[in-house]
This record gives sequence, structure tokens and C-alpha cells, in this order.
Amino acid sequence: MLKKVAERILISIPVLIGVVLAIFIMLRIVPGDPATTMMGEHVNPAVIEKISREMGLDQPYYVQFFKYIANALHGDFGTSYRLNRGVTQIILEAFRNTVKLSLLAAVVAWIIGITAGIVAAIRQNRLLDRLFMGCALLGVSMPVFMTALVLQYVFAFKLEWFPVAGFDSFRAMVLPAIALGWNSAGSIARMTRSNLVEIMQDDYIRTARAKGLLESGVIIGHALKNAMLPVVTMMALQISSMLSGAVLTESVFGVPGIGRLAVNAIETRDMPLLQGTVVFTTVLIIIGNLTADLLYNVLDPRIREGA
Repeated sequence: MLKKVAERILISIPVLIGVVLAIFIMLRIVPGDPATTMMGEHVNPAVIEKISREMGLDQPYYVQFFKYIANALHGDFGTSYRLNRGVTQIILEAFRNTVKLSLLAAVVAWIIGITAGIVAAIRQNRLLDRLFMGCALLGVSMPVFMTALVLQYVFAFKLEWFPVAGFDSFRAMVLPAIALGWNSAGSIARMTRSNLVEIMQDDYIRTARAKGLLESGVIIGHALKNAMLPVVTMMALQISSMLSGAVLTESVFGVPGIGRLAVNAIETRDMPLLQGTVVFTTVLIIIGNLTADLLYNVLDPRIREGA
């Protein structure tokens, strides 16, 4: 197990460096000068030159890149041009809100997805099965921003049950969590149903029924335990994707998280802040993939013994 973890970490290092290099190059080839964007177009060119020199933008690109890598290894992602604060501190403050949103969205997705998948499998090819799988297909197909706007319009503007935006109370968290977790709930429901339907045809399920076990005991005690293995892996991956990809949800509902932070950094061409958010979310995705692999090895002895 430790060897597998070490191998995955070593493989992830070149990926992380490649992501940093890609975002570094893209930000440098985009037209416009960060110092001019920060100070304004009508500032004295001498002042722009001085600011560029203080920020190290006058140095060759390869020098800037290796200096950034060296500082990042010590947890220093630079200073935000717009906020004039350490990028690491800004990201950690915003990350708290993203974690709250993602965990609440994950709970919504798991409860709705697993419940709908089990009911659909038990009522296979009946009305509830078609209804739940239709809703699951809608959840998978509908873009997150569209789900967020519909929820905001119906439950905030029309019914006034929840706040339109903000993240300062539990009521304000409900709509963003549903919008972010709806897509994941659809994926979980579809996978839970398909795995459970397939496992219910196995011989050991027939044996359990022949022993006189109740149908609920057969499903919960035997079938569901094995059907949930790939679902658990998907759930671990979804948490990392929620933590790193809540950009649209945070933007629509005004949640002060990492996604909204990245959008603001793009709008103001705040290169250190944007680079920091990209690197941070990349690390989250790598950790999520590693966690999913480890969970699958722990939950399935066959894979652990084969490894």
C-alpha cells in the first residue's frame, strides 16, 4: 500500500509542474501588462516601469518561473497585485467557504443519489424507476450554472424561501449546495442502480433468498455492500472536483470561495492569485484521485491482494 502511494505521488509531481508551467506561459502570452492593469492606463510610464521592476516582471520568464517554483515549495505563492496580501493566506480564507459548500453539496448528492438508485433498482422498469432515472439524467445533462439560476429564480425570487445570494447562514447555503450536488446526485443514482441491478442477478443473492432471508436483508446485507464499491470511489472523486470546480456556483450565489476568487483574479489579471488558485485546485484533484484509489484498495480485498 505504501509503495502504491509513493508511486502515485511521484507520478503526480511532473503533472503538477506541467500545470504550473502551462498556466505560467498562458498568463504571459495574454496581451496586456499586469502593472498597467493594476495602476491604470494613464499612469506615468516611469511609474509602470518601477512597479514592474519591483514585482520582478522585468526578469526573463525562465527566471520568474524557477523563482516561483522555489517559493511555492515553501508555501509562498506570492503577493496578490490587487489585494496586496499573501496569496496563500487569501486562498486559505476562501477555502473554508468552499469546503463548507462542497461538504454540504456532497451530503445532498449522496443522500439523494444513493436513495434514488436503490429505489430505482428495486422497482426496476416500473414508474419510480423511470421517474428517478429521468431526474438523474436531467441532473447529469443540465449545466451547473443553469441549475443554479433555476433554483435561484424559483426558490429565491418567486417563493422567497431562501436568500438570493450570500453565505452567512445555513439558509443561504441550501440552494448553492443543491445546485452543486445535483449533477453528482444524478451520477451516483445511475451508478448505484446499474451496479445493484447487476449484482441482484448473482448466484449468492439467489442463495441468500433461498435461505429465507427477507428481501430487505438481502439487499442491505449482501447486494448493496458490493454494489457500493465503485460508487464510493466516484464519491471520493466528486468531493475533490467539488472543492476545485465550484466556480459557477460560487459566482451565481456570491459565495466567497476559491472559485469566485479565481474569477476575480482573471478579471483583474492578478497573476499570482490566479496561479495560486490553479495550483491549489490541482493539488486537491491529485489528492482526491489518490484517496479514491486507496479507498478502493481498502474496500475491495481482491484488488489489495492483487496489488
